[in-house]
Amino acid sequence: MSSIKTISPVDNSLYAERPAQGPADIEAALTRARTAFKQWRRTPLGERCAAVLRMVDAVTAQTERIAEELTWQMGRPVSQTPGELVGFAERAQHMIDIAPAALADHVPEPIQGFERRIQRTPLGVVAVLSPWNYPLLTSVNAIVPALVAGNAVLLKPSHQTPLVADHYLRAASEAGLPEGLVQALFLDHALTAQLIASDGVDGVYFTGSVGGGIAVQQALGNKFIPCGLELGGKDPAYVRADADIAFSAENLVDGAFFNSGQSCCGIERIYVHASRYDEFVEAFVELTRHYRLGNPLDADTNLGPMVKSSAADFVRGQIGEAVDQGARALIDESLFKASAAGTPYLAPQVLLDVNHGMRIMTEESFGPVVGIMSVEDDNQALMLMNDSDYGLTASLWTEDVTAANALGEQLETGTVFMNRCDYLDPALAWTGVKNTGRGITLSAMGYEHLTRARSFHLRTVHD
Repeated sequence: MSSIKTISPVDNSLYAERPAQGPADIEAALTRARTAFKQWRRTPLGERCAAVLRMVDAVTAQTERIAEELTWQMGRPVSQTPGELVGFAERAQHMIDIAPAALADHVPEPIQGFERRIQRTPLGVVAVLSPWNYPLLTSVNAIVPALVAGNAVLLKPSHQTPLVADHYLRAASEAGLPEGLVQALFLDHALTAQLIASDGVDGVYFTGSVGGGIAVQQALGNKFIPCGLELGGKDPAYVRADADIAFSAENLVDGAFFNSGQSCCGIERIYVHASRYDEFVEAFVELTRHYRLGNPLDADTNLGPMVKSSAADFVRGQIGEAVDQGARALIDESLFKASAAGTPYLAPQVLLDVNHGMRIMTEESFGPVVGIMSVEDDNQALMLMNDSDYGLTASLWTEDVTAANALGEQLETGTVFMNRCDYLDPALAWTGVKNTGRGITLSAMGYEHLTRARSFHLRTVHD
């Protein structure tokens, strides 16, 4: 029997292995899910909320264990991985708290002799295809509200982080959720396409690459079901002339290099007003040089390996190509002893003299590298920020709220930040434009994509 193997970026060892599942497993899981759904959808909302909250608590009760497992599976320093469980709980709690209002019937103005309302009903069986970079933070966006809304969930985890699925299953059992309501499937690409194309799946939520999103969309070519696609970004920042440079540099360094830059909403390109450019670059580079790249299991490490050697080599290729085209690399890689070609350990890099003719400024890097350009004014910054195939987030660093609002109205992006970046507020819609994908998770609007509207139009013939 074939298996799905997880090779740890920490030391290239085999960390986890799961038997690969086949068509019969898919059909059995769908049957169990459909049975559980029929029971679950009739469960009162308050009871569903309480049960899902117990599941969330059962996950976070093992924060220390899960954090270390995440480090082994995908390389983020163990000093930082517990934060994923904090965000997981925050998002889950918010979506549970707002459920009664978000799922309540909408009742139009009354008309004599009629009862009218719009009801939110669950989709049925929802497939959640989660990535490896933030496997809990991304999956919770769909799994918790899907369950609260009355759906069953089939989780297909990344091959790099399969143990996350184990914790969802354990927690669902401990919380007393119906058997089969939350299940995991370990599938290859072909069988994943077969799963989502199945008649038994009523909604799909995918986080990953543009190529993966296209594959999901193609698999659904003969179906009319909701499909949420979050496909990454090339997120820009603009540091205006009135920005607090020390504050901006500190936060943008973190936004660019946290999780080794492996974040769909991480900062990948920065535009700085010419009057503050030199000052900003000096502050940014100085902070970057103080990162400690090394074994992510060491408490002092704050920059771990990328997920795979091939991912690090891709970023090295982007950097090398940009330098060949005239870019200047400001970080001496020899300062980071752990950084080595052919390994997932890659030093952070800052590039100047870049332009949009270089891949480093237009193609998603998903690694610890950022290009910085000088701009003359807001209009040039706006033009460059919008010059992208992606549109997930954009951040503005300024003391002028009026200017931030005016620029934000013109930015082609799902989220506009001011003096913040690389964060998801669960009260706001998480969405994007262009090749970033489609659909919404989080906020009250997130429930609209996990339910169907059903209208009741009841006429009284006799009073």
